[in-house]
Amino acid sequence: MANTYWSEKTLQLLRRMNNFYLPGSCRPNCLRFEIDGAQVGWIPPRVVLLLARFPEVFSPPHGGAVSLCPIVNSYGRRSEAVDTVLQTLRQDESLTCLKGWRDEKYSVMPKFSDAPLMWMERAATSLFGVKRYGVHINGYTVSDSGEVSMWLARRSPSKQTYPGLLDNLAAGGLAAGVGIKQTLVKECQEEACIPAATAEKARPVSTVSYTYEDEEGVFAESQFVFDLKLPLDFQPTVGDGEVQEFYLLPIEEVKEMLASDDFKPNCAMVVLDFLIRHSFIEADTEPYYQEFVEGLHQTL
Repeated sequence: MANTYWSEKTLQLLRRMNNFYLPGSCRPNCLRFEIDGAQVGWIPPRVVLLLARFPEVFSPPHGGAVSLCPIVNSYGRRSEAVDTVLQTLRQDESLTCLKGWRDEKYSVMPKFSDAPLMWMERAATSLFGVKRYGVHINGYTVSDSGEVSMWLARRSPSKQTYPGLLDNLAAGGLAAGVGIKQTLVKECQEEACIPAATAEKARPVSTVSYTYEDEEGVFAESQFVFDLKLPLDFQPTVGDGEVQEFYLLPIEEVKEMLASDDFKPNCAMVVLDFLIRHSFIEADTEPYYQEFVEGLHQTL
């Protein structure tokens, strides 16, 4: 049977990353964020009160939802009007998420396959609970005897979020107007100096989706996951300074590290997904196998 401590710690991780669905979350008190009648997010109560200061942009709450005013009726108008509000709200010391303003535009839409209805500054997305998407790459090797090892990155201590924690080989958010494969190649090059010709060999294998809340708002996220099998003699190199070091570790050691607090949480989920897909975790020996699979693939 699986190690009980490891199983319990891993289950705690998944519950933490899906706490928006658990009893006691802010979800019953959130209002839907709607654009043209389509829900694109969840707005926490304290944010609803702040938005009431901008009646020229946000209509009063109605039927459990907050919508944009009818005059704000196009992609450009919505994006500019909301951004003007957010620029004003940056002065509010209580909105700690806006201290990490990145000047990165994220698309806002009901589903990933839908046309974007507007863009929003990345740092503000948790205030509206809008869906965010990213790309994560599992870099791994297989020895001549079949032993699997995984490349992990140690995040820079100067990173705005989760400084110094373990990360996947490369990862990054999906900015407005940028494709999934384009993001994959860019992040591989920038973070690990992986040539485009090598990065393009990565295989799309899964998505990992979850929704959690914390003091900064609601985070509804889905990561497009890729596996990249690398040559045994390949060595990633620190690129843009977002990583301080890379490690190549045996997969069993990587698995054990998931039960520590050394991983960026969503990256730990991506590794867990790899372990399940490659049969390093099996239903016959892991009592929480079904809970693990469900926790990795929640509907946003």
